[in-house]
Formats: sequence, C-alpha cells, structure tokens
Amino acid sequence: MYADQADALLSDDRLGGPCGPNQALFAPPPGHELVMTVDTLVSGVHFPQNSDPADVGHKALAVNLSDLAAAGADASWVTVTVSGATGEQDGQWLAGFRSGLQTLARRWEVTVRAAWVDRGPSLVSIGAYGVVPAGQALRRSGAAVGDDIYVTGSLGDAGLALEYHFARRSLPAVHEGYLTRRLRRPEPRLDVGRALRGLARAAIDISDGLAADLGHILAASGVGATVHLERLPLSPSLREAGAREAGLRLALTAGDDYELCFTAPPEKEAQLQGIAAQTGVAITRIGEIEAQRGLRIVDAAGVRYRLPKPGYEHFRS
Repeated sequence: MYADQADALLSDDRLGGPCGPNQALFAPPPGHELVMTVDTLVSGVHFPQNSDPADVGHKALAVNLSDLAAAGADASWVTVTVSGATGEQDGQWLAGFRSGLQTLARRWEVTVRAAWVDRGPSLVSIGAYGVVPAGQALRRSGAAVGDDIYVTGSLGDAGLALEYHFARRSLPAVHEGYLTRRLRRPEPRLDVGRALRGLARAAIDISDGLAADLGHILAASGVGATVHLERLPLSPSLREAGAREAGLRLALTAGDDYELCFTAPPEKEAQLQGIAAQTGVAITRIGEIEAQRGLRIVDAAGVRYRLPKPGYEHFRS
C-alpha cells in the first residue's frame, strides 16, 4: 500500500478516523441498524479510461450512496480502495479523484474512514455504511398486491449519453451538458429514500435498468407487475436527442441514472407528491403490483411491449 497516497485521501479534517488508513471502527447509534453496501468501478467498463478523475470520484461515491438511499438509510461513512495509482501522474489523478469524492461526501455529511491505494488493474472500490432506525429499513421484499409502482427523476438519460460515447458520436450541443452530467455525476436520492421510511413497502435503486431492478423486487416479494409505457418519465433532452423507441428502450434497460424504484399503497399518493415538492425530485407513478407473476409492459392501447433485453445481468457475457 502507498501510505502517503492513502493518507492524502484522508487529509481533510472532515475526513478520516482514529485508526490507520486501512482500518476503521463503526458503531451505529442506539436504536439504529447498520446498512452496508460495496461497489466497484473498473476503468474501461464502468467509466471511460480518459474520464475526468473528479467525475470518477463523484460517481464512485454516488453509486454507493444510491444503494443506501434505496434502503432509506442516512449515509454515515465510506471506505475507499483505489488500485492502479502508482506514479507522479497518478498522484495528480488521485488529487482530482479525491476532489470529486470529497465534494459529494461533504454535501451529504459522509466521512471517509479508511483508504487503501495499491498496484493492480485500474479500479475504484467503495464500501458505504449508513444507519436507519431499527425496523424501518426499506427492502426489496415488501411489495404487496395493489401497490402502485413509482420512480424518481427521469430515466434513460445516462444510457443515451453512454450510447453516444460508445458510438464515438457527439451529443447535440443543446443537450450535451445535461446528458453528460447525468452519466458522469449521478445524484444519489438520499433525501427521498429517508422520507420514504414508513411509506414505501419495497424499494431498489435503478443500477441495472428499470425492468431488471423492478424484477428483483417482484422476485423477492413473490408478485408480478404491469408498467405503462406512456407513464415513463423521459426528460426533454432524451425525447429530443433520441428516437422515441430508443428513449423507451433506454428508460427500461439503462441503469446509470441511479434513480429509485419503489412501491407504495395508493392512499400514500398525496404524501409522496409532498416529498417530491420538498426534495425537488419528481416522483412518477408508472404501474401496479399484481398477483400474477412476471413483469408486463404495455402501451396506451394495452398492447404488450417486448424488451430487446432486460438490462444488465451480472456474471453473464
């Protein structure tokens, strides 16, 4: 481990803990449960190799905070592993990475408690820890027949930016800033997640695509669902920069927006729209939980829509 580089990630007074750079002690407050998540971003897979390191720092933290948001947790601490940073140029990369990570960490009052820098493939791995009042954590397994299905924000924006990147095409100038920001700097919906405690029955963050992640809720809850195409929240940029069919496909299968998908009883609608007003994050009702197993996606005429693919599947080529 390169101790000086690891210490640099902890050098701010707001960052770091009482242990060594690769050690940490955690104790949740009385009456709370600890929520833990870990995710790894690999260069050339989860972010382009020439990415701005500040963008990488922001996104690496954001994707983990998104998992905590889906549990309704308050984010508290993170641990950081950076591999492949060894030379003077890499030291400059680490400084940029730290800047992006630190800015987001300060915004959500998250403390970096341990850091590890080592040789190896270029990757970033973050473990995030949060707390939630005992018995109030949001899970995937609570969806009930009759619940409405909701998503936050808009869907498919980051997926469109990624498709343009892989095709080596330039995004339309009027939409480039918004769509690129949605890909490189996703916003974890921690405020919404906390507010959903006691309202939502099941929740997940959309990291593998709406269809795939909603499918995880359905499997864990033993239920089915219908999603209505015309209700999917598509941003003006997605509608204007991509064809309609591409926009719908991305909204259903692209997961890099890191929005929340959750279910709640119909009588909670007014309270949910109150949360949307308070947080400034749109909450859209897109479907219903049903007894019949499986996910059905239908258009305005009730015709079944067939996905070209369900979304990202781990451990499959």
